[in-house]
Amino acid sequence: MNWYDLVRGLHILAVIAWMAGLLYLPRLFVYHIQNAGKAEVTGVFQVMERNLLRMIMNPAMIATWLFGAVLVWINVAQRWGWRFFWEPWFIVKMIGIVLITGYHHFLAARLKKLQNGETIGSEKLWRKLNEVPFVLAIIMVLSVTLEYCSR
Repeated sequence: MNWYDLVRGLHILAVIAWMAGLLYLPRLFVYHIQNAGKAEVTGVFQVMERNLLRMIMNPAMIATWLFGAVLVWINVAQRWGWRFFWEPWFIVKMIGIVLITGYHHFLAARLKKLQNGETIGSEKLWRKLNEVPFVLAIIMVLSVTLEYCSR
């Protein structure tokens, strides 16, 4: 069995689940904000938002980080050695990971405010912020798939 490919596949699946949540939560914020005066509707959105974060996004983020760390370890131990950390594609990916993780925590903080009845911005703002994880994903995926250019 090729452990590297297994871990890489699990990493990709975790990323897909995480990205789905990162793209969907801001959309829920839009609908929540649009229905601000309707308590029974916003109550449904509160449950959906909380469950999305706790049951999908947080576990998927943790799994993504764990499987990614195992991939780094395998690359350092068996493939590239320590020079792996200085590859341009890896540096770009790490910056993207830090940014997307920060965005995840930003969303979690906004969710907490929204759940407490505080204002978190306009629906127009959230429609724009909804694009952030996809742009970061494009940059990270291209950095990894084009890694051969730096060898």
